[in-house]
Amino acid sequence: MSANLTKLEQHLATRSYVEGYTPSQADVHVFKAVGSAPDATKNPHVARWYKHIQSYAAEHADLPGSSTAGEAFIGGGAAADAAEGDDDEIDLFGSDEEDDAEAERIKAERVAAYNAKKANKPKTIAKSVVTLDVKPWDDETDMEALEKSVRSIEQDGLVWGASKLVAIGYGIRKLQITIVIEDEKVSLDELQEKVAEFEDYVQSSDVAAMQKL
Repeated sequence: MSANLTKLEQHLATRSYVEGYTPSQADVHVFKAVGSAPDATKNPHVARWYKHIQSYAAEHADLPGSSTAGEAFIGGGAAADAAEGDDDEIDLFGSDEEDDAEAERIKAERVAAYNAKKANKPKTIAKSVVTLDVKPWDDETDMEALEKSVRSIEQDGLVWGASKLVAIGYGIRKLQITIVIEDEKVSLDELQEKVAEFEDYVQSSDVAAMQKL
């Protein structure tokens, strides 16, 4: 029993295995018929395949499938005689076209499923924690009224947090307040403009610290 290397070379030029997409008994059957590693210069595809199937040597008996597909590449076998005697009756490559079409269909389904999953994945919302310093006009400014005014600003994507009064000298204290903002919805420049509108209390405001969440 010997393998028809020419026919096998043509077959393996467009696929990795004798049959299907994984090693099978068809590969083992032809592997044994080849007998030894072929000349890589004459049959590079067969040489590649032979080395690959050889790596499964310890698992040959456990590989799935049957040796039927391998008969077509073994000289002297009934399947080989039929293949060489009548090319119209046995099309060695026709079934692979169907396999390729099936593989493309599966690939398209997987791509579509991936795109659908990606589209449905919740978008990550970028947020920042900001420390805002609000300075009053003088030590007589009603800081309670100042803070109440500042906190009255409501905006989608803006959450007011903890606050404290920090001494800055001459009896004057500034309001230091923490806020959490959604970056796409809240502009700090516009927020500071709104704070400045409480001109009876607010002299100015500054962003003291900012950190991405």
